[in-house]
Amino acid sequence: MAKYRHALPQMQGGVFLSDGGMETSLIFHDGLDLPHFASFVLLATATGRWHLSAYYETYLAIAQARGVGFVLDSATWRANPDWGAKLGYGRDALKAANQASIRLLETLRARWESKASPCVISGAIGPRGDGYKEGRMGASEAEDYHGAQISAFADSAADMVAAYTLSSVEEAIGIARAAKAHGMPCAISFTVETDGRLVSGRTLREAVEIVDDETGGAPLYYMINCAHPTHFEQALEAGESWTRRVHGIRANASTRSHAELDESEVLDEGDPADLGRRYASLRRSFPTMRILGGCCGTDHRHVAAVCEACLPPVALSA
Repeated sequence: MAKYRHALPQMQGGVFLSDGGMETSLIFHDGLDLPHFASFVLLATATGRWHLSAYYETYLAIAQARGVGFVLDSATWRANPDWGAKLGYGRDALKAANQASIRLLETLRARWESKASPCVISGAIGPRGDGYKEGRMGASEAEDYHGAQISAFADSAADMVAAYTLSSVEEAIGIARAAKAHGMPCAISFTVETDGRLVSGRTLREAVEIVDDETGGAPLYYMINCAHPTHFEQALEAGESWTRRVHGIRANASTRSHAELDESEVLDEGDPADLGRRYASLRRSFPTMRILGGCCGTDHRHVAAVCEACLPPVALSA
C-alpha cells in the first residue's frame, strides 16, 4: 500500500534530495552493461538488485546524515513498451519489472526512513523515444502509451510518478492526463538545450503554462533535468508566477550540449563544488526549488556538494 500518495511530504516544505545520474554511474563507475541505457534490466538478477541497492544507499546515507527527506525514483526510465521491446520485454514482463522496482524501493525505505528523513517512492517514467529529440506523439496517443506504465505503478506502493527528460509538451500533457486518470500524483521534468529552450524551440515558460492549461494544472509540480544550470539559468526570471511551479533540479554535471555528450566515450564529471554553488544561487532566487538531485555524469559527490552549498552546516554532537 502506498504510504504518501495522498499527502506527499515534499509538498509540506523543506529540502528533499534525490539520486544522481543512475545510468552513467552504473556504467562508468560500476562497470555494468546497460543495454539501451536501461537500468531496469538489473532487477532481473540478485546481483543486479544488489548494485541498485548499493547505488541508492550511497545517497540515502547523505540524506539521513543531513536530516532531510528523499525522493526514491525507480530504475524504470526506459521501462516503456518501445524500449522494452528492444530488450525483449513484452507487456506482462514490463509490468512485472516496473512493480519489482517499487518493491526494491519499499525495502530501502523500511531500512532508511526516519521521522527527519521521510522517503517518497516515485515511479520514474521516461520519454517514448530519445529524450534529446522532439517527440512525435499527440497528447491522446501519449496518454494511452504511458498509461500502461502508470497503471503498473498505481497498482503498487508507489506514492507518485515522475516523468523525466521530456522534450515534448504533447507527451507531457498525455502523461499528466494518464496520471490523473489513475489517481497518481505526478511531476513533469523537462530537459532543455544550451539555449534554455526545449528542442522544439518552446521556452520553459511556454511548456509549463501549456501543460497546466491543457490539464487543469494536473502536475503536482515541475522539474528541470538533464541540462547544466548554465543552460537554463537564462530561461528563468525571478518573480514570474510560472517559476513557482518548478520545485526541483536534477542537472547534468557537464556543460556540454546533448549532441556533444552523445558523441563522448568518456564521462564528463564536471566540477561538483561549482555545481553546488549554482544550485545555491538558484535556490536563493527560486526558493520553491527544494527537490535537489543530479542527472548525467553526477554521483554522490555532486549531491554532497549540493548539500554543502544549500543546507545549513551539520551540527556536531558534544
